[in-house]
Amino acid sequence: MDNQGIYVGLDIGTTSIKVIVAEAVQGQMNVIGVGSQRSEGVSRGVIVDIDKAVAVIQAAVAQAEDKANIKIDRVVAGIPANMLQIEQVSGMIAVGEENKEISDNDVRSVAAAALVRNLPPERETLSLVPTEFIVDGFDDIKDPRGMLGVRLEMRGIMLTVPKTVIHNTKKAIEKAGLRVGGLVISPLAIGRLALTDGEQDFGTVLIDMGGGQSTAAVIHDRKLKFTSVDQEGGEYITKDISVVLNTSFTDAEKLKREYGNADSLATSEEETFPVTVVGKHEPAMISEKYLSEIIEARVAQIFKRLRKALDAVNALELPGGVVITGGTTALPGVTELAQDIFDRPVKRFIPDDMGLRHPSFTEGLALIKYAAQMTDIEMLVSSVLPTPFMVDGAQIPSSSPSPAPQKQPEQTAASEGQRLVKRKPDKQTDKTKSKEPSALRRFFGNFFE
Repeated sequence: MDNQGIYVGLDIGTTSIKVIVAEAVQGQMNVIGVGSQRSEGVSRGVIVDIDKAVAVIQAAVAQAEDKANIKIDRVVAGIPANMLQIEQVSGMIAVGEENKEISDNDVRSVAAAALVRNLPPERETLSLVPTEFIVDGFDDIKDPRGMLGVRLEMRGIMLTVPKTVIHNTKKAIEKAGLRVGGLVISPLAIGRLALTDGEQDFGTVLIDMGGGQSTAAVIHDRKLKFTSVDQEGGEYITKDISVVLNTSFTDAEKLKREYGNADSLATSEEETFPVTVVGKHEPAMISEKYLSEIIEARVAQIFKRLRKALDAVNALELPGGVVITGGTTALPGVTELAQDIFDRPVKRFIPDDMGLRHPSFTEGLALIKYAAQMTDIEMLVSSVLPTPFMVDGAQIPSSSPSPAPQKQPEQTAASEGQRLVKRKPDKQTDKTKSKEPSALRRFFGNFFE
């Protein structure tokens, strides 16, 4: 169900903070304002200096307000998948006397029951996504309200993250003079925007390459089932260029944007350009191929570490292949390099909204779409969370008391500190290698049905 109203997405990234304003009318999302400012106070997708982040958020909001000609009051913000833990949960309640219809309060109660876990004090439940309700043994019910029943059960997926990440995000939003309309784990929102219905159903690997880090997520059966965060992104490519070519970070970023290519096989030694070298009066002439080899080494390293994490759960056996997005994927050659390393079909997602046709805007738009498409039942379930959804396009009942803390198994891992490994141009891969059914079964065995 699409809700009507104004939605504002806040993407707090390492390199930029973006605010996107859209109006939902009869199922159509119309972007009416955008603000984007260079990030400060953010490291690897997490706010580390609240006051600095607040100033940038306020500037981006003011820019979006000016373009949209509205006053922004409430935002839906993304939360990075750092130290995300995913767990299948279930709850059950007695509805009461016979012939009683299941109500909103019953849904809230069964959702709260599903959250009764012993969470470590440093963690907080960010999201509870219902997968099915069961009424007196009848399962696969999406909305049980209005049905007659004595016993109500709910099964769902619970996502928890460190309290510090949520606290710093909420604090920065509130200090910027805004209200928190909702918090969404970023890959969950991006999956709904960047993947087709078939890709979400049958299973796809989604890779979001930002400035400070890169996140791989597995979406299957429309559920987020696995994430792995690599603590490197586009800024590390720029740093490599700066160090290797002995040029300033600003000049290195300009070189990356104007001449960069992640696939050295597609570049030439003959194409050269001047580079301002620190301590020298005359610029040095650098070949397009040499710059590409610097970029390729870092991007390949990121992809190889993500592949190792994905191979551990057989995620690349899923039929949807790999979809990449995020600002770093704007580099030419990234798709080709990804195909070489993952040995799977790879496509890049770029938003098609006017003025936002760049992969760096994917998350901001995804947050808006996620909020606008939330169903009544999802809003009800969210009302038992510490930070419920309170978006303009839909009204949710008042929240019931927060459930007890919950315990989580370890889920995600981040890799860092490995040496640069250059891709060998003569490497041969067997693209026609058959996938054994047992490998696919092993993948499904890693997750809940």
